[in-house]
Formats: sequence, C-alpha cells, structure tokens
Amino acid sequence: MSMNHAYRHLDELPVVFPIFPLAGALLLPRGELPLNVFEQRYLAMVDDALKSHRIVGMIQPDPEAGTGTDVPALFSVGCAGRITQFAESGDGRYLITLTGIARFKIVEELAGTTPYRQCRADFSPFFVDFSPRAGEDQVDRDGVLRTLRDFADTNHLQVDWNSIHNAPNEALVNALSMMSPCSPKEKQALLEARDLKGRADVLVAITEIELARGKNESTPLH
Repeated sequence: MSMNHAYRHLDELPVVFPIFPLAGALLLPRGELPLNVFEQRYLAMVDDALKSHRIVGMIQPDPEAGTGTDVPALFSVGCAGRITQFAESGDGRYLITLTGIARFKIVEELAGTTPYRQCRADFSPFFVDFSPRAGEDQVDRDGVLRTLRDFADTNHLQVDWNSIHNAPNEALVNALSMMSPCSPKEKQALLEARDLKGRADVLVAITEIELARGKNESTPLH
C-alpha cells in the first residue's frame, strides 16, 4: 500500500509514540497489518495517533520476562507503522490498517500519562529498513518457493502461484513471514532478523522444522 508520506530516514519519525502489544502480530517494513480495535484504551490510542503523526508501534508481549505486575513485559524490538486506512464499524470498533515503516528498539517505556502504553524508541539499529528492497539479491528465492510449495502441498493449501512468482523478493519474504502460522517467539525471530536474507533463511528454517514435526507425528510407531 502506498503512503502519502515516504519515510526515508529515521529522523522523519517521532521518538515517542504509542505501542500496541499484541501476541502473534507481526508487522514488517512496507507490510500491511489490518487490525480490529475495540478496547477503550486502544480506541483512544488511535484517536490520538490520528491527531498527530499517525504512528503506532506494534510489539509482542514477552511471556518469558516477568515484571511482577499486571503489566506484561514486552520484547525490546517492534515495528512502527503508519495508519493508512481507517474506518468506523458502527458498533464502537475501529478497523484500521498499519503499513510498516521501520523496526525500532525500545529505549524506555514512559510512565503512564495515557491509558495506552508509550515508548521512547531508537530506529538507528534498523536503518536498512528505510531502503526499500534492500538486500533482495541475496535472498535464496528458489529455497523460499520450494519450502512454500512443500508446506502448501503438505497442508493442502491453495496458493495463488501467479501472484507469488510475480512478487519481488522483499514483498514475498515479508508477506510470507507475516502470514506464517508460527509461534510468537518465532515471529519475533523473523522480526529481529538482521536483513532480508536473514529473514528469508529464518522463514525457511521455521517452515522446514514444522514440516519435519508434521512428518514425525504422522509416522506410525512399530
């Protein structure tokens, strides 16, 4: 999805912005994530974001990091997205789409002055995200497609191969990563991969492990 504002450098993004903790939700640069927003605190978050920079940071709770409070701990890395679609449902919900811009590392979470959580963020470790299609030439496209075909065949999935073959490497790898039915920890590994090639390699490895697990579970014991 095209954005009216093209973010080409980390200085174009706010340092402080709201964060939306959601397990299993993965947003990647230039990817699109539809969200059904219904909790009052997140309705307020969307209202405030629309009044200002329209930036929301998607991030996952970290189930292995305890805080000793009712507020769940978060992974340190998320992805900032711009609200590029917005609609009201008529029953109190917002239907929005976030388009990913760049990953960030939380520097600190701000004390609660709003009903939703906010952070001060650092985008500098992920400056590569501001360069569309960076590193596409290093992606093992044949390996990604081969693994996808094996997964689709094993799970009897219908795939639009025409669209798959026409997709550039960045769009292909990021879309498959966001759609992958893997665990939150695996999604975090996809998010934190150093570059596009690394993400493609992680995606292939996760899928191959899942395929091997499925074969082992279906093999009868003698």
